Amino acid sequence: MPGGRLTQQERQQIALGLADGLAYAEIARRLGRPTSTVTREVMRNGGPTTYRADLAHRATEHRAHRRRKAAPGDPDTSPQAHGRDAEAVREYEETFTTVFMQSGLPKMTARVLVNLYTTDAGSLTAAELAAGLRISPASVSKAVTFLESQGLIRRERDERRRERYIVDDDVMYQSTMAGARSTAHLGEVARQGVGVLGPHTPAAARLENIARFVDFVSESIARAADQAREILHTKPETPRDHTPNG
Repeated sequence: MPGGRLTQQERQQIALGLADGLAYAEIARRLGRPTSTVTREVMRNGGPTTYRADLAHRATEHRAHRRRKAAPGDPDTSPQAHGRDAEAVREYEETFTTVFMQSGLPKMTARVLVNLYTTDAGSLTAAELAAGLRISPASVSKAVTFLESQGLIRRERDERRRERYIVDDDVMYQSTMAGARSTAHLGEVARQGVGVLGPHTPAAARLENIARFVDFVSESIARAADQAREILHTKPETPRDHTPNG
């Protein structure tokens, strides 16, 4: 059943697929599962190089057992805002975390970023992040320092002088522009090699082509980000009152 939990046999098929060098999408197709299910399964159990079916199955059973025994006051089982399904939220956060991990973020850093993105306020204190994710303040500090250096979050102090970490409307824009500048720098360095290696050599021609390609990509990214920036400031529509006049 595509919507059910993975069986031990399916996990063994995933392990065999990874050993054969298959892509997640191909493994998922053979299982009749969404690619995201396979991706999340592998990333939460060691990654493609260390995934083991038996250990993954045991870990999943342990997590399920722990959730069944969770006390009513446990954060995983407490009521969610806006009537959200706590289990669905948790599963979504794991999927979102996996996507960030695939883009290169360490797991703990990805978890912190997802926690901020999925918080209605868009901001949390270090204490709130540590409590919500059940991690140490040191882990929070390391994660937010990295995220801030990449332009993915910003920090400010609230009225109680507490430091808050924020993902606001413009953070994604600033991060995208930083990525465009980084890409452009790669083009500049590649072009420097043309003079070093000789303008009419095969190596120089290769570097010049790389530089031209990177120039085009970085300029396109920056232009598209500027054009689409307003989208990040779009507010949710206010529900209309459908009460009949009368």
